Amino acid sequence: AGPTPGGCPALGGAGRGCPSGQAGAGDSAHTTVKPEVIYMAGTLYLVPTPIGNLGDLTPRAAETFAQVDFIAAEDTRVTRALLNHFEIDTPCVSNHQHNEENRAAPIVARMLEEDLDVALVTDAGTPCISDPGSFLAKEAAAAGIEVLAVPGPTAMASALSVSGFDMREFAFYGFLPRQKRELSEKLLAIARTGVPIAVAHESPHRVIDLVSVIAETLPGCRVSASCDLTKLHEKTIRGTAEEVLAMLRANEKAEKGEYCLVLDLHDVHVAEKKTASDASLEARIFEQLMAGRDMREAGDALMEQGEKRNDVYRARTAVQKFLEELLEEDDDE
Repeated sequence: AGPTPGGCPALGGAGRGCPSGQAGAGDSAHTTVKPEVIYMAGTLYLVPTPIGNLGDLTPRAAETFAQVDFIAAEDTRVTRALLNHFEIDTPCVSNHQHNEENRAAPIVARMLEEDLDVALVTDAGTPCISDPGSFLAKEAAAAGIEVLAVPGPTAMASALSVSGFDMREFAFYGFLPRQKRELSEKLLAIARTGVPIAVAHESPHRVIDLVSVIAETLPGCRVSASCDLTKLHEKTIRGTAEEVLAMLRANEKAEKGEYCLVLDLHDVHVAEKKTASDASLEARIFEQLMAGRDMREAGDALMEQGEKRNDVYRARTAVQKFLEELLEEDDDE
């Protein structure tokens, strides 16, 4: 059986996309064709896990876990506890932020050599979204392995849906910078993008500091702050940044549970950042380098100030060439 009862209806019964299904009419199971190359490969399934409520693990996710050959997990102990709850004994291997770059190639090689199906999971939520997994997904896709998403829990979507904001357009930023100066610069850059809704994660120990900087930097910003999504004591507070900050400060339990914040920037108006002079992009890159940033950071800083990516790239290239020529002259002397 595939990951849904009776195979995969959308594919006409069992077949590609089902962990152990047979090929449907006109289909070749586990075969991906590229020009002049045929890979006999399994499938990599990106499977979300509950973010707080075990009842949110979908039947398709459970069946996928049971049918794949092994599971690449952010923390094998956390995933094993989840599997034990559902009486699933599929083996796990680790794939976390500290080893995923080196682990991806061997996992893909094994999938190709042994024609294996693999599930990729993180401790909670959807893999690759502000969580490990992107290296393995990229490596698998590049090798011709089919990469499929199994829909399921994600804090970002849940927080957006309960915010009550106009969400026809939004951007997700994961975790924002910790230092106040960098955080303020990032918030201003977000506001200048013109995208009216921004989503970010924050730890319970830093959420008050984050909302405080939001209130100071983005006057007019409204905030929906969701904590412990899907859990017993799930809570969402909404209001202006100042109102949400006051509610957080008044709540002695505010520093418990992970937060997902949705920022409504419709009424936020920030002035375009002005440079201190009419200096060229090359001169401004030199200023950033003198301030201790590397070349990439210098370019990123200019783009956050509103400069176009292509213009910054050309300026970086010119500065890099100048520095290399300067070093060569020193060596000749």
